[in-house]
Amino acid sequence: MSLTRRDFARSTAVTGAGVVLAGSVGALATAPQALAATDLDGAEDAHGHPGIGYGPLVPDPDGVLALPAGFSYRVVTYSGRTRLESGESTPSNHDGTAAFAGPRGAVLLVNNHELKGPRADWEHPVPLTEGLVYDPAAAGGCTVVEVRRDRVAEWVGIAGTSTNCAGGSTPWGTWLTCEETEDRAGQNGMTKDHGYVFEVDPADRRANRAPKPLKALGRYAHEAVVVDPKRGHLFLTEDASGPNGLFYRWTPPEGFHHGRGRLRTLADDAGVLQAFRCFDSGGRFVDDLSRATRTGTVYGVDWVDVPDRDARTVPVRRQFTGGQVTRARKLEGMWWGDGGVYVVSSYAREESPVQHDGQVWFYDPRRRTLTLKVLLGTGGTLDGPDNITVSPYGGLVIAEDGEGAQHLFGATDSGRTYPIARNELNIGTESAPEYSEFTGVTFSPDGHTLFANIQQPGIMLAITGPWKRQRRG
Repeated sequence: MSLTRRDFARSTAVTGAGVVLAGSVGALATAPQALAATDLDGAEDAHGHPGIGYGPLVPDPDGVLALPAGFSYRVVTYSGRTRLESGESTPSNHDGTAAFAGPRGAVLLVNNHELKGPRADWEHPVPLTEGLVYDPAAAGGCTVVEVRRDRVAEWVGIAGTSTNCAGGSTPWGTWLTCEETEDRAGQNGMTKDHGYVFEVDPADRRANRAPKPLKALGRYAHEAVVVDPKRGHLFLTEDASGPNGLFYRWTPPEGFHHGRGRLRTLADDAGVLQAFRCFDSGGRFVDDLSRATRTGTVYGVDWVDVPDRDARTVPVRRQFTGGQVTRARKLEGMWWGDGGVYVVSSYAREESPVQHDGQVWFYDPRRRTLTLKVLLGTGGTLDGPDNITVSPYGGLVIAEDGEGAQHLFGATDSGRTYPIARNELNIGTESAPEYSEFTGVTFSPDGHTLFANIQQPGIMLAITGPWKRQRRG
């Protein structure tokens, strides 16, 4: 049933300026002014109370990762240095990652490798392991990493896919890897169509054989996916421009029950794929999420059917006219938490109505509302939020993909930010330093270890230390 503009206007009139959300992250909101240096330094607040976070970052003598005092890191995988079980190098360009409980206390991580185009373009592509290859011309895929106290093992989960970006975990213990490309067979050396989602099981290698694209979820520049564990919907982001990308919802067919490998059994046109359409409390259509310039902004959401989900002749985002759907630039990472979806728009520039350096939204599927939680104004200390996770210690942990220095940073329930790590690995030159983005931020199942990647050259890190519950700030 659609949420009508009249229904939404009535609900916002009852609750005031916006819908009040409860929960550990539900009240999270910030403004550009909140991104002060005092927050990044972990200093005392105006009342002399200890600052949020863990204090200033301490430079790393090894030049990899600056962390607060008392924290440490361990290199888990390093492209070109560590090896798979089969003997090949760990692939490069680490991206989206999720952690799962493994056998006998191990942690299993599925790690995307965002490698676009033909294999010859990359020094360390994902190896073409027999039985696990979709398109032998493509360089990307996933590896599965098993971490124990005394050893690390890594093997291929899927190969022959392209530009594997954020992806997402499922409640039944698998990983959905997303191709952020629209290449068709014959383009960029590809022998099959790309732009799909694939399921990877970290615990059952046999289940990954003969990879099958989940065509019911559409073919477009996929970024991330999350699963609503109650309703069974899948939510998906599109990182694209010309025009800006869309936020999607897939509704399973009647009688379908999720589970390991069940998505592979669906017909290519199973369920309903829809794109979102937002309107404000006055019933006015919102053409682009960049229109929101204040945290706490609440939009109502309707869903519009996608005409041709496989984009046989026209890319999905171009199948809609101007007033049919809402768009956003750089729709990136997502995470399920507090009964809804946290979704990132990394930035907006000249292609968008209003410019910003990053937004984090919360979609409430029960209320069918979208609320702006974090807004990074242009020219601030932080920019370009990308991968995201809900922290077991309250608030969010966000991976930065912006200009200059790259951070992992936290955002408290009240919206204040604090640093967790800074990338110190210079992949540029001394005179023109360059630092790669962070990706794949995710906590271990027990919450003791924060895993994160430096995308280039491709390093997975395990961060441990005196984690603590963050006060609201």
